Amino acid sequence: MIEHGKVILSDDVKDKFFVCNLEKCKGACCVEGDLGAPLEADELSVMEKITEDVMPYLSEEGKNAILEQGPYILDEDGDYSTPTIGGRECAYAIYDDRGILKCGIEQAYNDGKVSFKKPISCHLYPIRITRYDEFEAANYDRWSICSPACDLGNELHVPVYKFLRDALVRKYGEVWFDGLVALIEKEG
Repeated sequence: MIEHGKVILSDDVKDKFFVCNLEKCKGACCVEGDLGAPLEADELSVMEKITEDVMPYLSEEGKNAILEQGPYILDEDGDYSTPTIGGRECAYAIYDDRGILKCGIEQAYNDGKVSFKKPISCHLYPIRITRYDEFEAANYDRWSICSPACDLGNELHVPVYKFLRDALVRKYGEVWFDGLVALIEKEG
């Protein structure tokens, strides 16, 4: 366990290797599971704000899901997530010409249409954040659909925290990330 600021990270973030391999998994994390992408409270207003600019990037099914359910939903546990198409794929997911699922929000961001990259839960994956009163727990989420990412990470020898550098900086800041790297390197 690594304690850094008000974040407790599982050792897996330094000990496990991971590099997304979309050619192999085809973006399965955008379609597998019970709900859409988890959303933080401060992302809800952002989702409302960007919806109109993101809609042109989405499939007809995705657009319809958002029109019917809204830009986000409240689940039975009281948590917010993106709406889904038929209870499966995220309404914001789009297929590229190779059949790989990607994020319509991120595509709108890349095209300069919105300033929001994508939900932080997606950007941080395979780390999942759990909030407690005094700290946040950042745990590596093992999922069989990510086996190709683990294989590629092992082959390239890229630890989870290094793969997620940009996402961790986005979430906690550059100074925090540099401190995390120093802690990990100190442990050797």
